[in-house]
Amino acid sequence: MNLQNKVSILIPVYNRENLIEETVQSALNQTYKNIEIIVVDNQSKDKTWEVLQKLASQDERIKIFQNETNIGPVRNWKRCIDEASGEYGKILWSDDLIAPDFLEKTVPYLENKDVGFVFIGTEIFIDGTDKKTSHYFIGETGIYESEKYINGVLFDGGYPVSPGCALFRLKDLKKNLLVDIPNKVNSDFAMHAIGNDLLIFLLTAHQYKKFAFVNEKLSFFRAHEGSISIQSDDGKLPLHYNLASAYFLENYREYLIYKMNTKIWLFIKGYSLGSKKDGLGEDSNYYLNNKKLSLNFNYLFKKILKKIIHLGI
Repeated sequence: MNLQNKVSILIPVYNRENLIEETVQSALNQTYKNIEIIVVDNQSKDKTWEVLQKLASQDERIKIFQNETNIGPVRNWKRCIDEASGEYGKILWSDDLIAPDFLEKTVPYLENKDVGFVFIGTEIFIDGTDKKTSHYFIGETGIYESEKYINGVLFDGGYPVSPGCALFRLKDLKKNLLVDIPNKVNSDFAMHAIGNDLLIFLLTAHQYKKFAFVNEKLSFFRAHEGSISIQSDDGKLPLHYNLASAYFLENYREYLIYKMNTKIWLFIKGYSLGSKKDGLGEDSNYYLNNKKLSLNFNYLFKKILKKIIHLGI
């Protein structure tokens, strides 16, 4: 393992006075020692900044910054990246945790120039309970074709959209984090922070032949009332991920447009009220220029059949 390759652990934070110390500690506990921990406080209203000042005074690897005003979640992600100096970048959400050997197990894969990112198995735990679920276990540890991720995350499920369980090259995070995603309905992705995360993966997968997966539980996502996924209603999450996915396909994978049309059509039928409320009751509104709105009936049949089996009809 080349210990000359520094890893920047990037922690954007807002109002996490009761959680941030545990998150930072999980970063400090890494067995891979060549790290810096970049924490940017987005003008928290609680005592988060005071906690960070105490932690930074105890370990020189922690570098803390505070925005003059609240710049919104995605711009805060970007500032973390901009302040970093490592070869690799690991986004760690301020309410999540990583195992001590997260970097030890993931860094070696990025020494392969064909591998764009590496992700690991993840446990999602519900704050204040014993409920835990495992996610993103796609197969054996190893290197896979990037198209497997692209097709899997867009159409099959079971693949991560959050970079919180992955390691990237820092230069790719800088390039592929889009603060704003062009769309017809003027949705403010910089503030929603839904879809920008997925595009980091998709754009990186587009630029590399391979990705890697480690079949171990090394990342821990906390589900609680303050998390974006809990605060967002059922329709808002898929709506914005569909917008981001459509943007990617329209620009980089046009041959998958018909399959995406089908996914959007099924979403509209399932969330008709939410879709119409946000001006997204028509397939065409998900794209900027695409006029090809036919469906992929093989994919439609597959999804309907899966639904029938799930319902036991």
